[in-house]
Amino acid sequence: MCDQIKRNQKLLGLFLAAFVLFTSSCSEDDPAPMPVDDDTIVDIASDDSRFTTLVAAVQRAGLVDALSADGSMTVFAPTNQAFIDAGVTDVNTIAVNDLAAILLYHVVGSEVPSSNVSSGPVPSLETSPFFVSIAPDNGVWINGNAQVIETDLEASNGVIHVINKVIMKPTQSIAEIAVGFTQASTPEFTQLVGALSRASLVGAVSGGFDDNLTVFAPTDAAFAQLYIDLGVDGFEDIPLQTLTNVLLYHVVPARAFSQDLRNAAELPTLFEDETLTVNLGDLQIDDANLNVDLLNVHATNGVIHVIDKVMLP
Repeated sequence: MCDQIKRNQKLLGLFLAAFVLFTSSCSEDDPAPMPVDDDTIVDIASDDSRFTTLVAAVQRAGLVDALSADGSMTVFAPTNQAFIDAGVTDVNTIAVNDLAAILLYHVVGSEVPSSNVSSGPVPSLETSPFFVSIAPDNGVWINGNAQVIETDLEASNGVIHVINKVIMKPTQSIAEIAVGFTQASTPEFTQLVGALSRASLVGAVSGGFDDNLTVFAPTDAAFAQLYIDLGVDGFEDIPLQTLTNVLLYHVVPARAFSQDLRNAAELPTLFEDETLTVNLGDLQIDDANLNVDLLNVHATNGVIHVIDKVMLP
C-alpha cells in the first residue's frame, strides 16, 4: 500500500512538472494576442455620458454611418454643456442640413493626434477651415473660443478631442460685423464704420477665408475722446491721409486670436513699417486696453478685438 502511494505521488510530480514546462513553453512561443479595440468614433461617443447631445445630433443629421466608416478622421467633440452654452437644448429644433453642416465643421478628414496639433487653419469636412491657436500656457483653442479639454480618445477609425464649446463657422466679414454693431439696439462702432467709409477702406476689411486680418477696433467712446484730444468735431474734420494712416495702424495682416498673442511681441500693421506692441500683463495693445468681453470676434476674413482708445502711430 505504501509503495502504491509513493508511485502515485511520483506520477503526480512528473505530471505537474510536465504541465509547468508545457505552459511555460506556450507563453514563450505563442504569446496571447493583444485585444483589438473595434469601437468606432460613434461607439466611443455613445458610451460617454458627456456626449449624449452630440450623439443625438449625429443621429438626426444622418451621419452615424459616415462617422462609423473605416478610415481615419479626427472629431473635435463638444460636450453636452457646450451645446447648452450654444443655446441648443433640443437638436430636433435644428434643420437637418444645418445640423449636418455644424457637425461636419468639427471633423477633419485625417487622424491628428494631439502631438501633431499646431497653430493655423485646418480644413474641415464642411469644407470651410477652422483655426487652431496655441496659447502661451500651451492650451489648444479653436476659433479663439473653444478650448480642447481632453485629447486622444482613440477609436478604430480615428481620434476624438473633447472641446468645451460648439465651434461655429463665421459667415460675415469684419466690415459686415462692424456694420451689424452699428444697427444694434445699443449701437457701437458707428464712428469706426464712418471713418472706414470716408477713407475708402471698407473693401480692405471685407473678404473671405483666404484673407487674414486682425482689427483692433476702437469704440465710439474711444473716438469721442480722440475728437476732444484733437479739438475736432468728428472724423470728417481729420485730414483724410491722417485718418487713413490711423485706421491702417489698427489692422494687422494676420489672423491673430488672443491666444496667438505673445507678450512684448511687435505686430506689423498695414500702415507702412509701423508696429503695435503687445502687453499681455496689462492686457494692452500699445496704450489701448483690450476689452476682455469682446475679444476674438471671428469673421470670415479675420478677427476683431475691441479696444478703448484710438491708437496713434
